[in-house]
Amino acid sequence: MFVQFFKEKIAGSEISTLQNIGIDTLIFDEVKSPFFNPDIDKSRLRAEALKALAQMKDVFAREDYDLIVLDEFICLISEGVLAEEEAAGFLLAKPSGLELVLTGKGATQGIIDIADYVTDMKNIKHPYERNLGARKGIEF
Repeated sequence: MFVQFFKEKIAGSEISTLQNIGIDTLIFDEVKSPFFNPDIDKSRLRAEALKALAQMKDVFAREDYDLIVLDEFICLISEGVLAEEEAAGFLLAKPSGLELVLTGKGATQGIIDIADYVTDMKNIKHPYERNLGARKGIEF
């Protein structure tokens, strides 16, 4: 399963590709990035994030999956939507046979400590730095 935070539902995105090859997807598009949406109501955003985690706990309880990718999950912490302790508690409550893959920038030491694997991909150069927007087929 592929679960996405901080991104909007866009036709033709990576979600469409994943769905076309039979991968279950879940998009929490109400959980928006405060970085890209600086005027967002943070209390509403936090409530949406907690609602998303509750829904994910229901997914965990069904035990339908052995691998779930939580896209931009780390950003929930690094952008201040969730406290590290809340995220860690959620991650530690997963079933023992479930592998979680977390993406996003700014992993805290507490999250790194409970992870089995950690990869740090470092940006060297990105079109965003030249004020170029996301490009169809590349970023979405």
